[in-house]
Amino acid sequence: MNFFRHRPLGLSALALLITVAGCSSADDSASAAVPSPGAGVTKLCRELDRVLPSKVDDQDRQDPEPASALTAGWGDPAIILLCGVERPSKMDDPEADGVEVNGVGWLLEKQDDGSFRFTTTLRKAYVEVTIPKDRTANGMAPLVDLASGVKKAIPEGIAD
Repeated sequence: MNFFRHRPLGLSALALLITVAGCSSADDSASAAVPSPGAGVTKLCRELDRVLPSKVDDQDRQDPEPASALTAGWGDPAIILLCGVERPSKMDDPEADGVEVNGVGWLLEKQDDGSFRFTTTLRKAYVEVTIPKDRTANGMAPLVDLASGVKKAIPEGIAD
């Protein structure tokens, strides 16, 4: 099993992710595909939903549609969290980028639309957080806000 290299979050890594935030049009509500993990992972995700913060990156929680304990969102454009996603194939790439934020490891993937997708590593469930390009001005601040809940609800280990 390959694991990508992890780098602790430092100012240089944070600086790499900081971009100029552009203008965006406001959507009435975000939408997200609800993951469909097994019963054990679903139980962990429900616990995560219970301990998630009401604010992330100073944005109020506004969950996407359809409503589910496996999804959460904050702000507009929305920072979206999905719990119980499939293991990203990029985790097999030994050259993939990873960061550690407050004790939680994340696979880092820049998307074609300029957003960033982060997926937890070495946890019993995969948690994915997408930060839209219009919300990347604060770098990885959303991951700092989410780390405590992830550590409380999703134990370390390898997801089934």
